[in-house]
Amino acid sequence: MAPGSGNQKLSVEEANTLAAELRSQLREGLVPASDSEAIERMVAGLGDARGLMRLTFAESLGVVGGAAVPALCRALRCHENVTVRRAAAKTLTLIANPAALPTLLEALLADSDPVVQGSAVGAMAAVGELALDQLFSVLVHPEASAMQQGLASWGIAFIGAKAPEALRQAASSPDAGIRAAAVAALGDQIQALGDVRARQLLLYALDDPDTEVRAEAATLLGKLHEPEWACPRLLPLLTDAEEQVRKNAALSLMKLGAKHALPALQASVDREEHPDVRVVLELAINQLNR
Repeated sequence: MAPGSGNQKLSVEEANTLAAELRSQLREGLVPASDSEAIERMVAGLGDARGLMRLTFAESLGVVGGAAVPALCRALRCHENVTVRRAAAKTLTLIANPAALPTLLEALLADSDPVVQGSAVGAMAAVGELALDQLFSVLVHPEASAMQQGLASWGIAFIGAKAPEALRQAASSPDAGIRAAAVAALGDQIQALGDVRARQLLLYALDDPDTEVRAEAATLLGKLHEPEWACPRLLPLLTDAEEQVRKNAALSLMKLGAKHALPALQASVDREEHPDVRVVLELAINQLNR
């Protein structure tokens, strides 16, 4: 098959010979050849059945860098071998080139393989702030699955404090799904950076009209390791109108070791009508009583 077709294959002997050459170059600190034919051969090597062999080709393409991005994107978009598509996405993570973002987004939304989807998000997260708009777009995409939206939320959280202003803007988005994902990712900004504006956005989220946003805010309060600040804000959520918010508030109080919240938790159990919420409340009480 001709170079550039996207489905070139190497024989075992060809792969062994090429990998040996590449390992020698890498040991000597040399950059492998970056002409189109050489790149296509390395991309073809990503389909090798041997994991260590694939790693050699991926590392070599990573050293080549931006010149390898078009071929890797073609492989990710079109290659018939899922192993190649997976490896192409992982190799793009090493390069972290913004030019790959449209193809990575397409892979997340259109590839049928969940490993490809997850690796595509990993590569997007490696790019950083420039990937946020694409990741947020998945949260409002009408055909995105719950898994795809969950992967996008993970990518947003991974980028986290590297893009503080973008996350602050997203936390005020008119779209509830974007607000929820942004709020969930504010933890590093609040703890590591002492971001006062991010802390205020979290407080606003506790009163958000959307259930998902309030639920994410309740969960984040439990992760901040600031019980004196968080607990007084969690207690009112035990009477929230939505079950998930009440559950998350109870779990956060439990994580914070808030023994002084036991009377409020017990009162919540006594009035709770939903069995699944009662289970969570009782779990929190039992843990705090230990």
